[in-house]
Amino acid sequence: MLRAAPPAAMPADGRTQRFDRRTDVAPDWWKQFHCAALDSLVREGLANSPSLKAARATLQEAQDNLRAGYGVFFPQIGASLGATRESSVFFLGPNPIRPGPFNLATLQAAVTYTPDLFGAERRTVESLGAQVDAQRYALIAARVTLAGNIVNTAIARAGYAAQRDAQRRIIAEQREQIDIARVQVRAGTAPYSSVVAIQSQLAASRATLAALDQRLDQTGHLLAQLVGKAPGAFSAPPIALRDLALPEALPDSLPSRVARHRPDILIAEAQLHAASAGIGIATANLFPDLTLGGAVGRDTTAIASILHNGYRFWSLQASLAGSLFSGGTQWYQRKAAIDAYDAALATYDQTVLAGLSQVADTMRALDHDAQALRAQADARVSASETLHLVQANFTAGTASYLELLTADALVRQADLGYLGAVAQRLQDTVAFYAALGGGWWNPAPPASAPRKSPVR
Repeated sequence: MLRAAPPAAMPADGRTQRFDRRTDVAPDWWKQFHCAALDSLVREGLANSPSLKAARATLQEAQDNLRAGYGVFFPQIGASLGATRESSVFFLGPNPIRPGPFNLATLQAAVTYTPDLFGAERRTVESLGAQVDAQRYALIAARVTLAGNIVNTAIARAGYAAQRDAQRRIIAEQREQIDIARVQVRAGTAPYSSVVAIQSQLAASRATLAALDQRLDQTGHLLAQLVGKAPGAFSAPPIALRDLALPEALPDSLPSRVARHRPDILIAEAQLHAASAGIGIATANLFPDLTLGGAVGRDTTAIASILHNGYRFWSLQASLAGSLFSGGTQWYQRKAAIDAYDAALATYDQTVLAGLSQVADTMRALDHDAQALRAQADARVSASETLHLVQANFTAGTASYLELLTADALVRQADLGYLGAVAQRLQDTVAFYAALGGGWWNPAPPASAPRKSPVR
């Protein structure tokens, strides 16, 4: 259990979230919200996102580079066929002999092999393998991030839509209040300032409605981008807050499990592995390289008969080459590789700490969300009761119209705050699943999972 963990049970608004050691993160964790439209949206994004396509191509590139790197462990065989026309002068006595120009064709096959005496090639391939691991986890991270962004944006859009609908009801009520206030002004029972006050509130409500409409447009465009479509070719599904179930059983993960499952931590670990291999490469470069080779071929003056006639030759060779003095270049290259490893190790430590901190933050956020939602629900009930009392007093003539406006404004504010708290609780649940790594390491749950009740 992470230190400073929230309570095991977090009840609010009739729903209780709890942390359970027996619960794990499913790879398709977004299905825990039990919304078919949301599931379809995420799957469309995972299938069509350009960012995932780029990550897959980068992973394929790293895998191909690794396959190419394995070639250093095998002999390199080559062949060549060349033809030249030349003229030579040679002396067998006091006078030169000039045989005249002639053709020379050469067919040759050569084999070279470099034994990996000090492990440079092995550590190079090891570094390529670590790069493959890093790109594989980068692809997983891209999938987790994309799914989280899609679900988070869909929830935000549902919250904005609910607030917009509430704001429209507020505007309709304010227009009715203006009509009532004008009647009272004409009857002489209310000052004209009441009409002006309500008109001012109506203007503010219209401005809030315009801002909510803008946020709805922005979230729709962002969803289009996330699923790999142009805004004009995409229509966001009508997901409402009431369509989303609140996941109640949440994983209670140990820090060691978080460190083994978060893609960013695994990427940092793979980069640390590559840096370790870099030290081995730089160390091996301090020693000489041994190269073995051989060649066999045939020379002839007629290329057409090169396989049958001509001068045959063969050769064997071995070379040992190394640097005797390089001004300390190779020595300091090794020290630089060690420094790079130290930097990668510090980056790994920092990534682990940041990951654990993010999990702790999201766990605490869920507890705070439950507290905030309880407070918003209580405020909503209190504001509604207050409004009913003020309306009764206003009808009886014991309350002023200003008191009625104040009570009505409190109800509207409580409704908007409640909807915002519901959406925030859902969004922080998404952040919690993403902070644990997205469940990519687990098998998919059965398709016939029981449906939970949606949020209210």
